Amino acid sequence: MAQLNSMSACLPTNFAFHAPKSGLNLCHHGVACQRSESFQELGARKSELQGKAFAGLSTNGGVTRARNQVIKAALPSDSETEIAGSINGRGLRGKLNKVVLAYSGGLDTSVIVPWLRENYGCEVVCFTADVGQGIKELDGLEQKAKASGACQLVVKDLKEEFVKDYIFPCLRAGAIYERKYLLGTSMARPVIAKAMVDVAKAVGADAVAHGCTGKGNDQVRFELTFFALDPKLKVVAPWREWDITGREDAIEYAKKHNVPVPVTKKSIYSRDGNLWHLSHEGDILEDPENEPKKDMFMLTTDPEDAPKIPEYVEIGIVSGIPVSVDGEELSPASLLTKLNEIGGRHGIGRIDMVENRLVGMKSRGVYETPGGTILFAAARELESLTLDRETIQFKDTSALKFAELVYAGRWFDPLRESIDVFMEKISETTTGSVTVKLYKGSVTVTSRKSPYSLYRQDISSFESGDVYDQAVYDQADAAGFINLYGLPMRVRAMLKERNDQ
Repeated sequence: MAQLNSMSACLPTNFAFHAPKSGLNLCHHGVACQRSESFQELGARKSELQGKAFAGLSTNGGVTRARNQVIKAALPSDSETEIAGSINGRGLRGKLNKVVLAYSGGLDTSVIVPWLRENYGCEVVCFTADVGQGIKELDGLEQKAKASGACQLVVKDLKEEFVKDYIFPCLRAGAIYERKYLLGTSMARPVIAKAMVDVAKAVGADAVAHGCTGKGNDQVRFELTFFALDPKLKVVAPWREWDITGREDAIEYAKKHNVPVPVTKKSIYSRDGNLWHLSHEGDILEDPENEPKKDMFMLTTDPEDAPKIPEYVEIGIVSGIPVSVDGEELSPASLLTKLNEIGGRHGIGRIDMVENRLVGMKSRGVYETPGGTILFAAARELESLTLDRETIQFKDTSALKFAELVYAGRWFDPLRESIDVFMEKISETTTGSVTVKLYKGSVTVTSRKSPYSLYRQDISSFESGDVYDQAVYDQADAAGFINLYGLPMRVRAMLKERNDQ
């Protein structure tokens, strides 16, 4: 039986990553690793240049470089590994050269590595995106990938890019799916898939793969991004091809192929976390009649146990984009992390909903989005000052479509991009600050101000204004306005009166 514990070479030349020195140590095998940090420290790390996003990987003389980003990589070993099931380099289902796999280190993706090698006779490059899911999710990935038979592990820190280029545009647009869902997972998938395409180009892969099931939305989100950014890449979705039907089958397959089972205890919930939210599905939540258990929540304090004293927080916004908390300017990821911590301890941002999946079925999910809930309340309130009635109505209508496109995985669709241009233009004057009061699960706006405010106290006041104010708004004009505005209703009433006679 083939030994899949060693790593086969992914690149024809020596492979190295260059990463920023700050906060990095060289771990074993020359891998660039981050220093040990808590979840809060990891998310709150402030970038030196606010909003700088990852620009991709480039190869030069056989050296792969990372621009403006922290990268971890498991270097390939010099040994060659026989691929189980391959015949003359061809797998049981065909032949691929190299596949970049979206990798979490869990049971499913650990099993996918040998399955790809066996069925497609290919090398497997494991890819993990750090979108703020927490340091524990990244621990030991190198060893897990190597044990599964991967030839390379690449980890990209995408937190700043995720918040700046995906979360904040959705926030500016006011995009909410089906009245409740703040699109946490929907926004994360395209940034991960985009990075996978970049890695595929850098390592010369001809295919990408993911571990999404055939019942969910994520398979669509990943693959539409692949199609949009590199239509030549082949896509492999093992859950739509293999005979593995559940956890026991996966464990048996892992043992058969000498892959250490990465977990011993199954979580009763299916969770997906990033810097924006944490979702919970499965177990008792599959019955919409069941109330979530108190110990299920991980980001937010139970509102009943939250502090008895309210906390006031001021959010600074420039052109629809948050830039500061209580007067302190922060990078996008750092700002969101701080609000997550503040909102979490006050029990802010719990959502329980039944939603319509893109594939047609309904599903029940519970979401924790503390920082996002605060930001949405602040952004919407500031718009009440800076946007007129017709603009707000049109923006709200467009936001519904924007949310639908993001939920459906059409981030790189021309329509989504065009709506985003409109949102950016219409938000140019949405600048100012909003103060919110956080108390036992509630967010209450207490103050809002903007240099571009359309609100005029001298005009709206019930007190008599001066001559200039009367020239701008003469109350006597209201009679004519009402007569014209109500003309259709008066005509309809007159018609009804005549017909009733």
